[in-house]
Amino acid sequence: MKHVILSSCRNFLLVLLVPLLECITFLAGAQSWKARNPVVFADVPDMSIIRVKDVYYMSSTTMHMSPGVPIMKSKDLVSWQLVNYAYDTLADIDALNLVDGKNSYGRGSWASSMRFHHGTYYVTTFAQTTGKTYIFTTRNIEKGPWKVSSFKPSYHDHTLFFDDDGRVYLVYGVGTLRLVELTADASGIKPGTTEQVIIEDASAPAGPDVGLKAEGSQLFKVNGKYYLFNITWPKGGMRTVVIHRADKITGPYEGRLALQDLGVAQGGLIDTPDGNWYAYLFRDFGAVGRIPYLVPVQWVDGWPILGQKGKVPVELNLPSSRGLVPGIVASDEFNRRKLDRPLPLVWQWNHNPDNTLWSLAARPGYLRLTTGRIDTSFLQARNTLTQRTIGPACSGITFLDVSNMKDGDFAGLAVLQKRYGLVGVKMSNGTKSIVMVSAETERPVEIARLPLRLNAVFLKIECVFNERNDTASFFYSLDGESWMTIGAQLKMSYTLPHFMGYRYGIFQYASQHVGGSVDFDFFRIQGHREEN
Repeated sequence: MKHVILSSCRNFLLVLLVPLLECITFLAGAQSWKARNPVVFADVPDMSIIRVKDVYYMSSTTMHMSPGVPIMKSKDLVSWQLVNYAYDTLADIDALNLVDGKNSYGRGSWASSMRFHHGTYYVTTFAQTTGKTYIFTTRNIEKGPWKVSSFKPSYHDHTLFFDDDGRVYLVYGVGTLRLVELTADASGIKPGTTEQVIIEDASAPAGPDVGLKAEGSQLFKVNGKYYLFNITWPKGGMRTVVIHRADKITGPYEGRLALQDLGVAQGGLIDTPDGNWYAYLFRDFGAVGRIPYLVPVQWVDGWPILGQKGKVPVELNLPSSRGLVPGIVASDEFNRRKLDRPLPLVWQWNHNPDNTLWSLAARPGYLRLTTGRIDTSFLQARNTLTQRTIGPACSGITFLDVSNMKDGDFAGLAVLQKRYGLVGVKMSNGTKSIVMVSAETERPVEIARLPLRLNAVFLKIECVFNERNDTASFFYSLDGESWMTIGAQLKMSYTLPHFMGYRYGIFQYASQHVGGSVDFDFFRIQGHREEN
């Protein structure tokens, strides 16, 4: 009986103590549950962010990819989910279609500007490829439809601004910043308007010797004053935030160096519903691309003061990230129900696709890519389907059926940039081989070739970006369990001609005969949590 009573007492005490211990553990670990910079360890550059009530929306640059100008949604500024794109294709021209040897790598549409005004969402961008400025509008940013207006010229790194008096403007330029007025609906340049210089040398606050002159304009109005954010880059220094302030949109403007730490720069201001302010900026981080940071802002004497004692903090007083999978990148089994999108939003085509040569219906549960022309280069092949790599490390895996390849066909898995890497299956003289190709020197070299006696194979690429390691390793498997390395490790490099972080790509192209096809059963991506 005594034993029973003692046992009952012990159990009663455990019932009381366990929740208490769990609560203590929760409180002790709360500090580690804060958000950390970078808030998005993936290529999401040139961000523009707005808040509509308690929801944030962000647009970004994806240049030559289709669809373009991705729209992301968040409730906390940290965890983001793709919800839409501003356009399916920017234009039907040779450079965007990868026709006649032309391409739009490093061009396409660049930095966007996002606004919400009188119930309408505005997303603007500009394109060197077409020489135009684009204004996309919708009443429903998550579902559309979008209306587009376009006009010449292409206003570089412009910011759209609706003033309190109903007038609408673009501020744009490099070094010398200009103002131009638009029509009331922002669909074009206001007739009779003249452009005017509002800041002669916007780089001046960063010193007299700059390499990259001030660009990336983003204009805000807070408590009756205008605040213009720009990036500049002093020679021998780092990417730097400069801010100019004025009482009138036309100036005069006074400028300050606002942040010079880690090269975190280019972006603007956002406030939270409870009155806190942040600067959203990005950092060049090698092969993974340009990655977003948040920097707390305090207002002192009418100026936004960025950072903590001028430094970008590691931790933020915001909820920790729920991760980038499946909000920014995601696995895909290629199974589709009747009302599903043909392709989830995480996917973008490298340039404009030929929609007659890919299918999810030809073999349900598979993505089929069919060749329709002869290509001699992976970079000129159409219908390469891509999504971002993510840091600090990640892996991408696919399984493909190569039963219907033709001689000269090459299909598989890539990490796409100018200095790309491929692992896939080539067919030559009726024989299939597993091949690894490296373009680390910018000239593709076949590093390894192994015979493939089956009609299906698993492929994997592992990427490591931690501490700018920037390496990709290539693998194959015949059963999906035992993995063998193939070829050599690729030293990835962010190149300006492509101007984009590395992306996973599923590809198929022909070098001899058209009409061959391959079926991809799935693509699976996984992020690996290593401390950066």
